[in-house]
Order: sequence, then C-alpha cells, then structure tokens
Amino acid sequence: MKASAEAGQHNFLGKVERVLRRGGLDVSFADEARRNEPFSGHALVHMWEPMTADTLVMRRVYAYPFWAIEASDKRWEWDVARAVFDPETVNGFKAAQFTSNWRKRMFGEAASSREGYVYVPLQGRISERRSFQAASPLEMIEAVLDADSERPVVIGMHPKELYSVSDIDALEKFEHRFERVTVVMGQMERYLPACDYVVSQNSGAAFFGYFFGKPAALFGKIDFHHIAANVHDLGVEEALGRVAEMRPDFERYLWWFWQEMSINAGRDEAEAQIASRFRTAGWIA
Repeated sequence: MKASAEAGQHNFLGKVERVLRRGGLDVSFADEARRNEPFSGHALVHMWEPMTADTLVMRRVYAYPFWAIEASDKRWEWDVARAVFDPETVNGFKAAQFTSNWRKRMFGEAASSREGYVYVPLQGRISERRSFQAASPLEMIEAVLDADSERPVVIGMHPKELYSVSDIDALEKFEHRFERVTVVMGQMERYLPACDYVVSQNSGAAFFGYFFGKPAALFGKIDFHHIAANVHDLGVEEALGRVAEMRPDFERYLWWFWQEMSINAGRDEAEAQIASRFRTAGWIA
C-alpha cells in the first residue's frame, strides 16, 4: 500500500493526499517501522490503534472501493455504528439495483436459497471472550446448538487465522457430539448463500450475508449491527429465538451503509467526503 501510494497508483490514498495538500498540509508516507517514533503534526494510520489525539484511522469497509476515516480503530466506535438507520430515507429502486450489482460483482451468479442450516463463520481466539464479545466463540456455538435443536450447523474456520491444537480439538468435539455439526475451512462463498441465517461475533461474512438476504445474530459489537439481532441488546435467548424469522430491508440498508455512511473512492464526490472527515477533525479549514 505504501509503495502504491508513493507511486500515485492507490486510488483512495491519492484522493486523500490531494485533499490534504489542498488544505495546506505536507504529506509523507511511513511504514510500520516508524510507528512508535515521536512525530509532530497529524497521523493517518491504516488499521492501527491511534497513537495520539491527532491520529485518525483509515480502514476499508469490507470491500473496495469503500473506506472509512475515523477517530478509532474499533469499528463499533465509528460514526456509522452510532447512527440511526431509517429505511424510509433510501430510494428502494436504487438500493435494489445497487445490491444486485454488488452481489454479482463479489459472488458472480450465486443465488440465495434456504437449505435449512445455520452458518457460523468464526474468526480467531475462539476460546477467549474479549471485551467486545457477549460470549466466547466456543460459548456462542454452544448457544446456537441449544437454541436451534433442529437445523444442521456449519462452522466455518477463517482461512487466515491461526488455530491452536486446543481450538481444533474443541471444534472436533462439537462434530463428535452432534451429527448435525460440520466444521469446514473457509468456503464462505459456498455456505453463505444457502443458509437460513448467520450467527457470528462480528465477522464480515455476516455483512456479506445481507447481500443474500440472510438475517444475522451478532455476539460481538460491530458497525453493521443495525438490522441484526444483537446479543448485547437482546440477550442470547431472544436474539437466537428471533433471528431466523427476521426480514429487515437488506437492500436499503446496504445502500445506506456503503453509499451514505462510507467513502466510495470510486465516485466523483469521494474527495468532498474525505475533506468533510478532515474538516470535522479540525485538520483543514
């Protein structure tokens, strides 16, 4: 990313640089080796925890070319997470076209169906309950199996995470205890379109499930919580009891989340959106 930005070949960072220079700021690019070095001025970091009060965080919003510039590296503290989604403010026709186009762009001709199973995409550290989680991922799986005693459950391990021997042993025990449990590595594109619903901590797979009309129960805090069954708000029993029948306005939500609450670096107004973020932070006039 650094090399691409310095060469003027990174679309989003090129727009960021132009906005900052027009605002009277000098811009230089640094790599992680300089992260802890003292500096003066402002810092815009990629997915790091802010080092100072004059640090902003940039992060891709699940897919290119959508980006966020925020004061926190934690998605559940972003402005969109605190905003209120009102589907009545979104044009339904545009939202339907937008969702269809992006589903085809990301997943080809995959079509939504319901084959009667629950999809549980995992992330890492599955035996640990972290501060943003209502339960550990292993406890979450137990809760799903207790709440839904009929449906098969497909547990998807994340292909980029490192799982310990004890983690793998714990997942294999679920398969041994329950004939209806299947543990797979990756394969989101196979299992997401055909599930009945998704249960996750805060995996991006749950967000992509919205493109197939898949309701989600979330055990972790995250930015795309507005149309999900949130365990932090509802409790485990109510969230898992409600999720299978939920039918929120997925299309209008996806338009709102990506087109209105994110920076679409592919659109003409992207630089104005970027400038607005820096103005709010007091970086430029």
